[in-house]
Amino acid sequence: MDILSVLNFILSVVIGLLILVALVAMHEFGHGVVARRNGVRVKEFGIGFPPRAKGWVVKSSVLGKNVLYSLNWLPLGGFVNLQGENDSSNKKGDFGSVSFWAKTKILLAGVFVNWVTAAVLLTIVAAMGLPKIIDGQFTVPSDTIVQTAPVTVASVSKGLPADKAGIQKGDEIIRIAGVPLDDATKLTQITKENVGKTVDVVFRQNGTEQTASVTLRSENSDKQGYLGLSGSQRTTYRSTWSAPIVGVVLTGQFTAYTFQSLGTTFVNFVTGVAQKLSFNSEVREAGGEKLAEVNQNVGGPIAILGMLFPSARADGLGSLLLVTALIALTLAVMNALPIPALDGGRWFVTFLYRKVLRKPLTRETEEKIHGTGFMVLMGLFALIVIADIMKLGH
Repeated sequence: MDILSVLNFILSVVIGLLILVALVAMHEFGHGVVARRNGVRVKEFGIGFPPRAKGWVVKSSVLGKNVLYSLNWLPLGGFVNLQGENDSSNKKGDFGSVSFWAKTKILLAGVFVNWVTAAVLLTIVAAMGLPKIIDGQFTVPSDTIVQTAPVTVASVSKGLPADKAGIQKGDEIIRIAGVPLDDATKLTQITKENVGKTVDVVFRQNGTEQTASVTLRSENSDKQGYLGLSGSQRTTYRSTWSAPIVGVVLTGQFTAYTFQSLGTTFVNFVTGVAQKLSFNSEVREAGGEKLAEVNQNVGGPIAILGMLFPSARADGLGSLLLVTALIALTLAVMNALPIPALDGGRWFVTFLYRKVLRKPLTRETEEKIHGTGFMVLMGLFALIVIADIMKLGH
């Protein structure tokens, strides 16, 4: 990897980190604004996590009076510190002193902000050109312009004909054996019809059209292709006046899909662990496959910063905005789940005690529940980070 590639990778990681911090900070800012509007005092709003690098006390701001705004050394998001955050706190200005409905609005404000952020970004991407991500993806047919990009090289197998001819990943394939390649699905058909023959491959590399005489392989037992490359083709759906409608509806569709994917991942994890404990070797093997699938589907901060953002940035602004929208949506979904220590978990515990059990939620009980939840989350976070490092190693 040359120095330019390294610098480009570092820039992508920095941009990704700034985006993640911004999304979390917006989430926390949403908590703060709604808290202030419901009579709860905001003590501090911080970017990053302590130790503190610098802080300013602002006499009057959108978050209230004498709020400490801080920049902190650990760039892992942000936080808002409310007065009297325990449900049992009862002084004026305490979070605990306001009604259950006010608590609900405050706790779910961050989820709402991330959801709206996703809808706005998806609206922008819909106007630029949105690729198909899920089956049944919403469009307004009367206001949808379908744009199909040229067939590009997704991968090249080392030492095979395409590699020997100088064809590289990212090149556009124009013609093979005189046949225009306007559809990536035709690649296999054209090469199969010319097995063992020497054909001309016309491709565009760095904006320059080139022609190479390539002798195709006579067999494909290793599934690397007769030419030794794989092609991809992006089709996008661009909207004009309907872009805001598409953005909002897609946010709803992706939200449902994310919940469904999380459910499937959780079931596979539990089933996989149970099967790995079996005395039957075939059952243990099936459990290993389920856990491997979970590992592939779950990514943490290292995978996001080290793989997802560099790839998205290389694909252009539209891909970067799309990834940002999907991460914002994931933050919203995760925080809506009834997991202790997260927003949804805090709301659920308060609801359980106040509305179902109809008994006071003491500070000791609340801290024990959310403290345990936090420790479990940190354990899962550590496992995901280890899995991320192993993925990068491969």
